[in-house]
Amino acid sequence: MLGQEAMGALAQSGDGESEGEDEDEEDEVGRGPLAGPVTAAVVVFPCDLKEFPAVNDSKQLTHQRRLELRDEIMAVPGIQYAIAELGPEEIDRINILQASMEAMRRAIAQLKNVDYVLVDGNRLPHLDCPAEFVIKGDASSASIAAASILAKVHRDELMERYAEKYPGYGFENHKGYGTKEHLAALDKHGVTPIHRKSFAPVRDILEPPPEQLDLF
Repeated sequence: MLGQEAMGALAQSGDGESEGEDEDEEDEVGRGPLAGPVTAAVVVFPCDLKEFPAVNDSKQLTHQRRLELRDEIMAVPGIQYAIAELGPEEIDRINILQASMEAMRRAIAQLKNVDYVLVDGNRLPHLDCPAEFVIKGDASSASIAAASILAKVHRDELMERYAEKYPGYGFENHKGYGTKEHLAALDKHGVTPIHRKSFAPVRDILEPPPEQLDLF
């Protein structure tokens, strides 16, 4: 979840030659779902951008509006952005928090000359540049909000493709979150390769807890 505000000095990315400074922000999605990857996006708006896309916290937008804004964000002249993801196997191996941090590092690593980063949330990944976190940053920073939209749309589209590969689970609806529909499908169809096997509802299917004996 990294992010930055191009009209301020909190987050910036410069090439070392120009007088202007760009700002860069990142956001990650997918920490709570029982299936699918965790995804991070980083956005750098040009420092001289006069008009930002009408972005907002991605969770407050309709799916259609997120798609429209994704296209508007990517079409901003001079924008830099990158998206990275870690799949269920890596999440299970290093845990979801570390996977989220690694997704952010991989997103940032795709861009050059990032000098400063704002991170949406309350933790910072280890980066090669200075950074600070901004709690609820996607509600207060245009760049963080833009990164949040890119990350969410990217992940949603991945889950829609998984819905075609693994029909019957409803991934196109819940995007991997632990809804009643999803839990019922897990009970009926079992675990798929995209499920996070270290997460309790999935783990309990693979390794059912021992039955409690009724002593009375």
